[in-house]
Amino acid sequence: MTERIATTPGVYPLPDWAKDDLADLKGHQKHDLIDGDEGDDVVSVYDQAREEVVERQQDAGLDRVVEGQLRWDDMLAHPFAVHDAVETHGIVRYYDNNNFYRDPVVTGELTFDGDIAAELEAASEFADSGSLQAVVPGPYSLADLATDEYYGDDADFLAAVAEFLAGEVEAFPEVETLFVLEPSLVENPPGEGDDERASEAIDTVADAAPAGTDVIVHTYWGALEEKVHAHLLDADFHAVGYDFVSEQEQNLYNINEYGTKDSIAAGVVDGQNTLVEDSEAIAERADWLEESTPAADFEEIYLTPNTELFYLPYSTFQEKLAALGEATELAEVKA
Repeated sequence: MTERIATTPGVYPLPDWAKDDLADLKGHQKHDLIDGDEGDDVVSVYDQAREEVVERQQDAGLDRVVEGQLRWDDMLAHPFAVHDAVETHGIVRYYDNNNFYRDPVVTGELTFDGDIAAELEAASEFADSGSLQAVVPGPYSLADLATDEYYGDDADFLAAVAEFLAGEVEAFPEVETLFVLEPSLVENPPGEGDDERASEAIDTVADAAPAGTDVIVHTYWGALEEKVHAHLLDADFHAVGYDFVSEQEQNLYNINEYGTKDSIAAGVVDGQNTLVEDSEAIAERADWLEESTPAADFEEIYLTPNTELFYLPYSTFQEKLAALGEATELAEVKA
């Protein structure tokens, strides 16, 4: 029987108390102080918030636990926003929504940083053994969100971004799963030639994961173009993530027409809508997915929100975690 695993793509909202505490520290607002060298008071707030969100996930019964990415004010652009070779310029709309990030302008060589690895090390102190999941932006999405003023060629820049992320991933502690978030593959799909290079870049990052880590490349805000989907499957990783909230028919078509990996991540919980799904409804969506892909015999289905969760109020975020955890428990009872 297909194993169902409850998890999330991370990038969580801050707890309300943490927002208040940060606002009191030097008038902290979004993007203030997040440059990789925050003061001790700010670091302490994030440390406490990290411990809280890890506990919330474990209390909810999630099978994979993320660090939370609470410092990622620039969302998926964060690893560049704190890098010494990157300047943060004006505010840019984050894809097609009401969130914004600072434009990361790459002005020098993308050398090793270690910021994400340090966050994971901190989270590992609280996460149950064998449950820790890492989260990184995909190389294509990170390159898409950034501005290059150093490498001078799109292909060279993408390759450099992939090597940078691979170096970051190589420094990770032992993790069970790695979610590579690639919404730009849907939002700004690569053209002829670039689609193959995007797949190669993802391969570079996936190859760097610690031994035994299951790598999931999660796409969202729609469905991949057919050719992009085909090239993505050429890369060597564990599972593709599909957004079944924003687009069901095309995602099902891609899977049934072109196949997919032996496991799948199913975005069946809305990461942007405050309506909280019922746990039985989530379990039924997983049933529907298996019934709708008769040729596939999935080893695992990762049940997850379709997008990052920082869009949600903190109380709603907690309720969605609980519903996800209960949904996989229901599947175990049925089995």
